[in-house]
Amino acid sequence: MDEPMVTLAFDKAKGLIPAIAQDESTGEVLMLAYMNRDAWEMTLKTGQATYYSRSRRKLWVKGGTSGHLQLVKEIRIDCDADTVLLKVEQVGGAACHTGHRSCFHLKVVDDRGATEIVGAPVFDPEEVYKK
Repeated sequence: MDEPMVTLAFDKAKGLIPAIAQDESTGEVLMLAYMNRDAWEMTLKTGQATYYSRSRRKLWVKGGTSGHLQLVKEIRIDCDADTVLLKVEQVGGAACHTGHRSCFHLKVVDDRGATEIVGAPVFDPEEVYKK
């Protein structure tokens, strides 16, 4: 029996839904981005994580510039159909544009909100993102 197609609730937040990328083998949360309907459809069609850039107002394939693609292995949708979880294979070892494996590389270390960086960058962003 075929399962019904999901209808994501893009209308709740002005056409965008949060998309969490998680390493499929380790469970590490790599990043949070946003998808519009076109990014969702492109992700389904290509198997590569595609997001909507709020600052540039256009679609972007994760790793399109750096080569650090996210190959989608599984997709989960939350109970309200307004957030997706992409379980991905992170090609090249880094998801963050700063060169770190995860965008969540700042750890709060005290009650004032001081932070420390967890882990060393996997690549030099100045070299990768030369303009």
